Amino acid sequence: MNQKEKLPHLEDPHLHSNSAQEAWRVFGIMSEFVEATDRLRTIQPAVSIFGSARTNPEHRYYRLAESIARNLSDAGFSVISGGGPGIMEAVNKGAYYGRAPSVGLNIQLPHEQAANGYQDIALSFRHFFARKYMFVRFASAYVVMPGGFGTLDELLEAMTLVQTHKSARIPIILVSTPFWSGLVDWFRDRLVSEGMINREDMDLIQTQDEPEQVVETILRHYESRGSALLPSERELMLNL
Repeated sequence: MNQKEKLPHLEDPHLHSNSAQEAWRVFGIMSEFVEATDRLRTIQPAVSIFGSARTNPEHRYYRLAESIARNLSDAGFSVISGGGPGIMEAVNKGAYYGRAPSVGLNIQLPHEQAANGYQDIALSFRHFFARKYMFVRFASAYVVMPGGFGTLDELLEAMTLVQTHKSARIPIILVSTPFWSGLVDWFRDRLVSEGMINREDMDLIQTQDEPEQVVETILRHYESRGSALLPSERELMLNL
């Protein structure tokens, strides 16, 4: 008897069943991409706005987000949020009463995220990465309000994609200088000074405080080139 014949039978009896489940899961992921892409292809130009789910309607961040979204919507930009409560609700609410569509990319969580009621277009995702792709794929700009880990995740994802030339160069605007100044200073004092990023990488972001400023910055960016993707940028986004 050779050595191989002495080994115990290691095949997982559930292997084939698990493979079938994985195949169906892949089809589910594909369907999220297909449905979302089909429903969002007509909303451009659009701006994705991020921020805390824990901010109540009386908070100044909520009111600021609502005002920014309303100004962007009236300027002709569809506005995309995560579809939930807090600043996401403020964003959808501001856009809902503006001229352009209010879009919510909702996520299904174990402790269910309640979708806010201010969405002209509401999509529901099971997978974070499919949802994150849509935020980037259809955004002409990123506006980042104060928030927690999820907001930081979206910010750093956008910065990384632009820095590595995996996505088009778009304005990335941090709203509320007092909130973001510590992080921006740390980027400069630690990441730049220790050679972790290039000094010019700091130009990927800018900090602003007023709704009119945010809209003006985005409009100025597209004033000379238009909001449509250039052929080279379209190719980048298709291979995101």
